[in-house]
Amino acid sequence: MGKVLWHITMSLDGFIAGPGDDMAWLVDYLGPNPTADQVLAQIGALLIGNRTYQLAKTQEGRPYGGAWTGPMLVLTHDAPETAAAGFTFVSGDIKQAVAAAKAAAGDKYVVILGATTAQECLDAGLLDEVLVHIAPVLLGDGVRLFDRPGGTNVKLERIGLTHSPLVTNLWLRVVK
Repeated sequence: MGKVLWHITMSLDGFIAGPGDDMAWLVDYLGPNPTADQVLAQIGALLIGNRTYQLAKTQEGRPYGGAWTGPMLVLTHDAPETAAAGFTFVSGDIKQAVAAAKAAAGDKYVVILGATTAQECLDAGLLDEVLVHIAPVLLGDGVRLFDRPGGTNVKLERIGLTHSPLVTNLWLRVVK
């Protein structure tokens, strides 16, 4: 089975979305990135939460700008009767959702999109790797990459560091 990868773009001050889940800031940092292209070819399934789904089901919010197509599973505890085209709702706990996503992904990556879903994976010991594209911008407010009041050290090991014209790519393994 494939690995579970949290793939995300983050501002230099640690935000993955602006206030009100605004993602418009990302447009300025899209462009040629061989590391992102490498990951795109290795994705077998996406696992996202409901907040990410609300954006991803729109034309302008499609994951990877629509460049990737495949199984997209939405973890939710309150699934609507119908899903947007290309999405499948999964309920239950994070372990069941990751198992379903891994089955859909085969030997490829299950990519996690969304801070809450990623943190649930991390808390359950299910997250294998993190790939962060660091954009040279300061947002000042919004959704943090990782937010744990009271703090907890999560050890990570760098497995890659690359640069593209618009972002710096930091690839990490979760030390378990």
